[in-house]
Parts: sequence; C-alpha cells; structure tokens
Amino acid sequence: MELFHISTVSIGAVLLGASIYQSRKVRKLIPPTMGTKWGIIDAFMLFFLLGYCVHLIVQVLEISFAADYVVSVVFLGGAIFVFLVINISRQAICQIRESQQKILQIHEELENAYESTVEGWGRALELRDDETEGHTKRVCALTMELAQKFQLTEKEQWFLKLGVLMHDIGKMGVPDSILLKKGPLTAEEKKEMEKHPVYARELLLGISFLQPVLDIPYCHHERWDGTGYPQGLKGKEIPLGARIFAVADVWDALISKRRYHEAWTVDKVCEHIVQRSGTHFDPEVVKRFLELDLCKFQLGVFPEVEPLLEQLAP
Repeated sequence: MELFHISTVSIGAVLLGASIYQSRKVRKLIPPTMGTKWGIIDAFMLFFLLGYCVHLIVQVLEISFAADYVVSVVFLGGAIFVFLVINISRQAICQIRESQQKILQIHEELENAYESTVEGWGRALELRDDETEGHTKRVCALTMELAQKFQLTEKEQWFLKLGVLMHDIGKMGVPDSILLKKGPLTAEEKKEMEKHPVYARELLLGISFLQPVLDIPYCHHERWDGTGYPQGLKGKEIPLGARIFAVADVWDALISKRRYHEAWTVDKVCEHIVQRSGTHFDPEVVKRFLELDLCKFQLGVFPEVEPLLEQLAP
C-alpha cells in the first residue's frame, strides 16, 4: 500500500502545484471586484495543501489508521477538483477577454461610422450654403482646442465634436429664400431663422444615441445673460459645450466673409468677444479663449477694453 500513498500524494502535489500556478495567472485576468470570490479557490488549495502536509507527517511517523486510504483518495479528489475548476475558469476568462476585445473593436468601428455619417451631414449643409464652406471644420477644430482647457472626459469630448459637426443641422428646416438671402433679414424672416435650434432638437430627439449631442445644436444661441434663444437659458443653465462653442462660432463667423458682412479684422473680433464677456459669453470661457493666444492685444490698442482684460486675466 506504500505505492498507493506515494502515488496519491505525488499526483495530488503536482495538481496542486499546477493549480497554484494557474490561479496566479487567472488572478491577473479577473476584475478587481472578483478578487475576494477568487480567494475562496485559493482557500481550497491551502486546505488541501495542509491536508497533504498532515498526511506526509503521518506517513513519516508511520502512524496507520483504518481511514488512511480514504483520506488519501479524498485529498486526491480535491486536488483534481481544484485543478479542473481553475483550468476551466482560466479558459473561460480568456475567451471572455477575447470577446471583449472584439466588442470594443466593433464599438470603435460603430463610433467611426457615426462620426463619418455626422461629418457627411455637416458637409451636406455646407453644400446647401456654399458661403459657409469650411466653417464647420474650422469651428470644430477651434472648439476642441478650447475644450482642452476644461476637464472633459474623452467621451464628453467626442460628443462635443459630434455636436459641433451638427450645430446647424436645424437649418435644414429653414427655407432657402431666408437661408440664402443676400442682405439683412426682415423681422419675420429673422424669427423663422431663429427656429433652427428647435428644428435641430426635433430632428435629433428621436435618435437615442445622439441625445448627448443635442446640447450644441439646441443651445448654441443661448446667452450668458439670458437674452438668447430658443429657451432663454441663463448662466450655467446653458450646457458647457454650448458655452464653449458659442465663442468659437462667433470667432469664425466674424473672421470670415459672409454675404451680410465683410470679414472683420482679428483685433475687431477679439474686442467684440471680450466686450461681450458676461453678457453674450461665459466669462470663464472667454478667459480660456484668450489663453489660446489668437488675440494679440497690445497696450493702448483698445483702451476701453483693458479694464475687461484685467478682470479676465488668469
């Protein structure tokens, strides 16, 4: 029977050794939240290791008892059980990890597809009004640069970008006779033009994925002092993304030639933005905008603006 004892102890010890090795590898794969539960498996291994130690001591001391062989078989069975559980768990976790990688890849491809679709919508709008060609691309780049000054997550920045790309999508509901009119709009035409944020909301509201994108298309004409449209939001009631975009949008709109105005000089646009800090624009966003160094204010150029610049200085 000594051969039987040696065989069971040897096989069990090998299996437990392999189990310990596998357990360490599995622990690196599992989420931290599962660490406590995995500790139960480790406890089983320690229990059977302790059992083998006792068994070996009994054999060394040549103590024999009737249930000795039963104990050997029980501990061997336990070692096999632990080994199989850990091995199967490792294989399952590896498969889950591979599936997660595939899901992440598919998710990334979907996000790229969404972004490409939204960019296509933006280009379609610019084709309708060729005067604003390139506006969306420029204002998107400036908005994202300005957004770096704020603590936005990657996901928030991504939705911000989509919002910028679709900021004027509501103009699809504005008649060409108004949208493409040369010269100033009448009061009625202006009222119709100001409906485009509402049109944007109605267009995007039914697309659940694009709900976080609505902030800019729906709120980018709101003003810090509450005099904007369509809701008359005031201060921080206006979503941060819309407040950031408002400054970038006005910058690009004024620095570019349009049918209803010539392109403004950089100094004039900068003066306009600074003077409207606290009324049209969020003062904090204006402060961060000035940090981009697009405005080259020099002492004495705008004496009436200098007190405002001192207030906005970081």
